[in-house]
Amino acid sequence: MRIILIGITLFALFFGAGNLIFPVMLGQLAGDNFDLAALGFVITGVMMPLLGVMAVGLSGEKDFLKIAQRCGVVFGLIFATTLYLTIGPLFAMPRTGSVSYEIALKPFVDEKFDTVCLALFTIFFYGTCCFLALNPRKFIDIVGKILTPLKITFILILILAALIFPMGETLPAVNEDYQNLPFFTGFTQGYLTMDTLASLVFGIIVVQSIMNYGIKDKTKIMIACFKASLIAGAILAFFYISLVYMGATSVTKLGVLENGGQILARVSTYYFSVWGNLILGIMVTVACMTTNIGLTNACANYLVSLCPKLSYRQYAVIFSVVSALFANIGLTALISFSVPVLSIIYPVTIVLIILMFFHRLFNGRKSIYVGAIYLTLLTSILFELNSAMTQGSELSIYLPNVTKGIQYSNEILTRYIPLYEQGLGWIVPALVGALLGYVYSKCIVRK
Repeated sequence: MRIILIGITLFALFFGAGNLIFPVMLGQLAGDNFDLAALGFVITGVMMPLLGVMAVGLSGEKDFLKIAQRCGVVFGLIFATTLYLTIGPLFAMPRTGSVSYEIALKPFVDEKFDTVCLALFTIFFYGTCCFLALNPRKFIDIVGKILTPLKITFILILILAALIFPMGETLPAVNEDYQNLPFFTGFTQGYLTMDTLASLVFGIIVVQSIMNYGIKDKTKIMIACFKASLIAGAILAFFYISLVYMGATSVTKLGVLENGGQILARVSTYYFSVWGNLILGIMVTVACMTTNIGLTNACANYLVSLCPKLSYRQYAVIFSVVSALFANIGLTALISFSVPVLSIIYPVTIVLIILMFFHRLFNGRKSIYVGAIYLTLLTSILFELNSAMTQGSELSIYLPNVTKGIQYSNEILTRYIPLYEQGLGWIVPALVGALLGYVYSKCIVRK
């Protein structure tokens, strides 16, 4: 029963606002190819996050910073801090409040009062989340026994309606990427959930929760993590695939809308009329609150371990205030800021998780971590810089020589590295880096 509770809580931590809005948008754009797109999305939205949780359990570490420092002390500190800030007060936490307002309250607010209402809503939202996060001992019980059943109930109502009475037939994909490469496009869209990043943080929470139940043996902790992950993964996969299908079958009635929030609002109105907005608003707000509580808890604990001059309670309050301020800049701006950052650190996180699983096989050689992760990071940065210049970045104006060098590098990488244009060009460099690191450790170090 305890493992079931932890598994359901893990699902609740992962399943926030982005996990609702991105799958339905993917379904609309993918059309007939929704199945392949959903498969790619499930890999980065379900499999990789759960592998991250299990990798943390396998590592036996209680601190993510120690895991990140397997690639070097300085790199570990920078990467761990960047990851916590990304899933914390800079991107993910503000997004939970912003999405909640956009879907739950904005449809009922006159445009001239929008700014004031957003400010008042964020005060209420982050104040409530902060209060719950200040009671970490009760965290698992609060999320697992109270908020999660509410959230699952509201989501199921809408999903079952869409599955039993679909709005229409699926149409051909309206997006070129989904027409040509639906699987890989769905794969990269899974980055937006930030769940793989959060898995390394939530994994620490899960391990600590398991240990609080009196389980101390590493093998038993790993088995418990595996069981909890299977429970969370099964629920996540069901909801993701259902939401993608909902989006794909909604086009004939709704057309292609601007974002997933609009799709969910229109679908709920279609099935439940005026009550649809109320159901959706409660569903999204509860989903966002559970995720925000978990992120506040994790980020505050990390900063306490890094800089104990402030207490857990003080960090939790600071993060909540900063998140509330950033939430007021709007959902669109938050998403646009987060995309390039996620495209750089997400591949690094995936490679780190894979290396954690094979850590004992190569005896944890630092050179293998360094080779794989640094080449992954370099490739991801070059890809994103090139993308920024293509979209009209000022870099091309003020640094023309640097711009030409980056463009030339990308031309070579596009020509010789598989899947580079699709944003997955980091896979081969990661393998090459790991191999070079292994050769270095076996040959050069011994000499």
